[in-house]
Amino acid sequence: MKLLRIGPFGAEKPAVLVSDDGYIDLSDVVRDFDEAFFAAGGIEVIRPVVERRLERGEIAPLGDQRVGAPIARPHQIICVGLNYSDHAEETGQDVPAEPILFTKSPNTLVGPYDDVRIPRGSTKPDWEVELGIVIGKRASYLETVEDAADHIAGWTLVNDVSERAFQMERGGQWLKGKSAETFNPAGPWLVTPDEIDDVKDLTMTLSVNGVLRQSGSTATMIFDPYVIVHYISQFMVLEPGDLINTGTPPGVGMGFRPEIWLQAGDVMDLAIAGLGAQQQLVVAPR
Repeated sequence: MKLLRIGPFGAEKPAVLVSDDGYIDLSDVVRDFDEAFFAAGGIEVIRPVVERRLERGEIAPLGDQRVGAPIARPHQIICVGLNYSDHAEETGQDVPAEPILFTKSPNTLVGPYDDVRIPRGSTKPDWEVELGIVIGKRASYLETVEDAADHIAGWTLVNDVSERAFQMERGGQWLKGKSAETFNPAGPWLVTPDEIDDVKDLTMTLSVNGVLRQSGSTATMIFDPYVIVHYISQFMVLEPGDLINTGTPPGVGMGFRPEIWLQAGDVMDLAIAGLGAQQQLVVAPR
């Protein structure tokens, strides 16, 4: 299934996409795709509902309705840095022996087509196409990497927007360069694992103003999604609905010589095979 949320920011309704422009409304069945939904095994609860409504033809056109992030605001957004060896090389940093973890403020989460706003004082805003993992079941001290699969609700496309001066030049705290408002577009859908044959072999791209900047594959991850979930669970509790951004392939702005930074008016287009596509307009600071 492809779970999506439709409507104005802060008032999105849960739905399931069933065709290119058709969805089934689930707002009378579940409140939202949030912690309570995932903790209660909501994905399996809604499957028969979707099947019945599909048989009855209860399909509404998506049209030009706003698509929000596919999950409600999570407890936490955990990110993995330098998880592609060629990306580490382009940034001049060593390939990590263990996953590099940092957090991103949960209120950075926006929809896949929402504007990305440059923060005040920014000089080096950058882009990062990434695979996102949505946690489906509480995970703490998982015994094996294989156990991780039972704790994953699905996959989503994310743009881990970054401000490199804040991240690298303001005291070494990556959080500061990652947590400006609008810095985590996600969606358009949460895709359940049964829809993806091999999450470790998905092509991913990002263009700026029609120029291809990133082209890679999850096949070149240093630490795959299951390793990541298992690893993080050794250090913190992952709650249902939490989001993990798993790293980006080469082609980010800071990797070019000379470096390339986002400017107001730029348009980012990004996609991951099977997970859909996004587009964001970059806008000036408030």
